[in-house]
Amino acid sequence: MYLTTDLKKQIFAKHGKSEKDTGSSEGQIALFSTRINHLTEHLKVHKKDYGTQRSLIRLVGKRRSLLDYLHKTDINRYRAIIKELDLRK
Repeated sequence: MYLTTDLKKQIFAKHGKSEKDTGSSEGQIALFSTRINHLTEHLKVHKKDYGTQRSLIRLVGKRRSLLDYLHKTDINRYRAIIKELDLRK
């Protein structure tokens, strides 16, 4: 599996408050971004994998919802995570 427990801990430690803080918006956005990048690479090879394509679209929507929430509640945290992950709207 591409997303091991150790990798998740590293993502949450880097982008969240701690490695056990899995509920922070920044940590979840970073985790979704990692999964989105992996699925994008998978779909470049397997163009007709429509189940994966649907999952990718759902993940992008979840990440967008979290980014919208962060934008409404704390614009500085939003700008920091956008800059850190190189995301654009």
